[in-house]
Amino acid sequence: MPKTTLYSRTGEEIGEVELSEELFSAPINTAVLHQVVTAQLAGRHLGTHDTKKRGEVAGGGKKPYRQKGTGRARQGSRRAPHFAGGGVVFGPHPRSYAQRLPRQMKRLALCGALTAKLDDGAIRVVDGFGIEEPKTRELVGIIDALGRTEGRILIVAPDTDATLILSARNLPKVEVIRADSLNVVSLLNADTVLIEQPALSRMEEVYA
Repeated sequence: MPKTTLYSRTGEEIGEVELSEELFSAPINTAVLHQVVTAQLAGRHLGTHDTKKRGEVAGGGKKPYRQKGTGRARQGSRRAPHFAGGGVVFGPHPRSYAQRLPRQMKRLALCGALTAKLDDGAIRVVDGFGIEEPKTRELVGIIDALGRTEGRILIVAPDTDATLILSARNLPKVEVIRADSLNVVSLLNADTVLIEQPALSRMEEVYA
């Protein structure tokens, strides 16, 4: 069973903590990771873009000019696609970009991402942040004490912690996420993953 150092909010090593083997010793399948990341990013597309076809644009009731005798090609409407202000041919219309993936595939990718972060030494387990009032300066001090001052930081909390969220709100490179809402994109984007110790049991309960 993998183990890692347990840190206090002041950055001191206060012991070791055992990690779930299913979460932190999983096989790293890069193809599955790529597929899950692609599906997750595709799901963020709103899909609200829309263009009007020739039957949807305004006007076009009157024939532009008479059928014969002008020397030009016959035309029936100013709203044909080759006229300015006409309809758009094969333009985008509202649709869903969502890609459905098997639950086991998403779980495999998530466990692989956690394992990769642990192998890279990017995971720090903290016994607790202990922030009683929303103070960004206090959270920055804890992050500095843990020796993680550069790059993107993902904080995994056991449950919704409004104080922690408000403290991190003004830090553009810090993201707070619940243990039961982990996703592959956030994990892979983070240079450091700070996990509160109570969140480990919640992660094992949901994903293991």
